[in-house]
Amino acid sequence: MVEFKVVVADPKTGRAYNVDAGAGAAGALVGRKIGDEVDAGPLGLSGYKVQITGGSDRTGTPANKSLPGAGRKMLLVAGGTTGYHPKMEGQRRRKMLRSKEITADFVQVNTRVTTYGEKSLEEMFPAKPADDKKASAEKPQERSPKKKK
Repeated sequence: MVEFKVVVADPKTGRAYNVDAGAGAAGALVGRKIGDEVDAGPLGLSGYKVQITGGSDRTGTPANKSLPGAGRKMLLVAGGTTGYHPKMEGQRRRKMLRSKEITADFVQVNTRVTTYGEKSLEEMFPAKPADDKKASAEKPQERSPKKKK
C-alpha cells in the first residue's frame, strides 16, 4: 500500500501545508515526473492544480529532475545539483540521487500550487491552537518561600 506525505507550497502566502495521501490519492501521483502538473482533487484540494517540484524516499535520498527513469543512482555531481552544495569551487562528489519518476519508494512529494480553487488553503487547513508552552512562558511562575531551619 502506497502512502505519501505531500507538501503543498502556496507561492502567494509563502506557507506550506502537509497532506497525507492514502492509497487512492498516492496512486494518482505514481508514474508522474517532477515538473508535471497534476489535479489536486484526489488530495482533497478541489479546483486546485499543483506542480510536482521534488521529493525524497525513506532514506532521505532527494529526487533530481534531470535524472531519467525510476530508481536510485550514484552520480558524480558538482555544484548546483539537488542534494549537494560544494564548499570549494570545482569540488565534486559521488552522491546517491533518486530519478525524477514518482514511484512507490517515495515517502515525501513536494508540490507548488499553480491554479487556485474557490476556497483558500487557509480555510482548508485551519491553524493549530497555540501551544501550552507559550502560555506558561508568558505567565510568571510563583515561587514558594524557602523554609529556614
